[in-house]
Amino acid sequence: MSHSPITTLDKNGEEITTVGLDRFGFDSRVPIDVLRSLYLRSHYVVSANDINDVKDLDSENAETQHAKFLQGHAAYQSKSIFHPDTQSISYTTLSRFPPVKLLPHNLRKRILVTGGAGFVGSHLVDRLMLLGHEVTVIDNFFTGSKTTVCHWIGHPNFEMVRHDVVEPFMIECDQIYHLACPASPPHYQFNAVKTIKTSFMGTLNMLGLAKRTKARFLISSTSEVYGDPEVHPQTEEYWGHVNPIGPRACYDEGKRVAETLTYGFQRQDGVDVRVARIFNTYGPRMNPYDGRVVSNFIVQALKGEDMTVYGDGKQTRSFQYVHDLTDGLIALMNSDETRPVNIGNGDEFTIGEFAELVREVVERVQDQDGDVRTRRVEIVHHAMPTDDPQKRRPDTTRAKESLDWQPKWTVRMGLEEMVRYYKAKMAEGSI
Repeated sequence: MSHSPITTLDKNGEEITTVGLDRFGFDSRVPIDVLRSLYLRSHYVVSANDINDVKDLDSENAETQHAKFLQGHAAYQSKSIFHPDTQSISYTTLSRFPPVKLLPHNLRKRILVTGGAGFVGSHLVDRLMLLGHEVTVIDNFFTGSKTTVCHWIGHPNFEMVRHDVVEPFMIECDQIYHLACPASPPHYQFNAVKTIKTSFMGTLNMLGLAKRTKARFLISSTSEVYGDPEVHPQTEEYWGHVNPIGPRACYDEGKRVAETLTYGFQRQDGVDVRVARIFNTYGPRMNPYDGRVVSNFIVQALKGEDMTVYGDGKQTRSFQYVHDLTDGLIALMNSDETRPVNIGNGDEFTIGEFAELVREVVERVQDQDGDVRTRRVEIVHHAMPTDDPQKRRPDTTRAKESLDWQPKWTVRMGLEEMVRYYKAKMAEGSI
């Protein structure tokens, strides 16, 4: 079945064919269609009601929901077989790895990504692998999932280690992206003490590793260090307005102390550090049940359930697409900027407006695919949770000036990819 390719336009209306930047002697550009073939992939290509149907697996059509995005990269998909009648799946190790750049030894870096099986980590891993680097992921799978990086397992440049960063870890590496920490309220509030421990002990262990190996260290901090801000938008100079004993404090104060620790190692031991303060990010591989507003809205709309808005819907958020964030993290790591840098999208939406936009995008995708809706989903209002910040929006002047980075993806285009991702996951029975 052939599909017209999906074109993606950036904020200036120009087509996006590659993601990444060529900055600071580190070229992070890769074709968007190759990346898509990794995250908009099915866990199986063949659906067999009867095993006799399966003759030539390579010639079978890719899953319809995924095929729209894969555009000729089906050769690199898993050859597993799904049996809908028994709801069982026959996995296979037979799949080709996507082509990765062949880098000369002096350009190939050994890169450690903690939390590399998580939402942001897995996109960073995909990019670093395609660029030809040697990547080691450590993750304890508390919120991460093996399925986000399983398409690299067995690749000679890739290693996956189940490990909790609260315990020390020894490895030789050139760069450390320290992303390990639960980042959504249901996950980080599930065990508040463990969240603080991960932020502090995990960062302490990874900084110790960076000190020993002389690796460059980047920590993913968060806009939560600003708390419920009294300054709008927030620059990196703003010290924040945080409740140290509220339900979100385990995460907010954990990340604040992790930054303190990071700069302690820089001043005391000369460790080469980078601090990225990440604002709201969304994209494929986001856990649909982690209570974040984007995934909540999309899954509710796709299931035909009413969309839940907390409070009056007047609180604002700014959302950046995960590819923009990955560009920013790689640019920051390879730049000389050692001060904290906000990485986020300044386009502000009220939550109410955002719910309407999600509903519109979901309806458009359903119409394109010929899906019939029984009714239009409504937007319903519920009471506001504790300590939920009313406003948060980054001032990204420093990222523009120091990294020559700014977000390219419009919220609408990113949402369309995410809707297709969740829709395909539902068709596959994963959600």
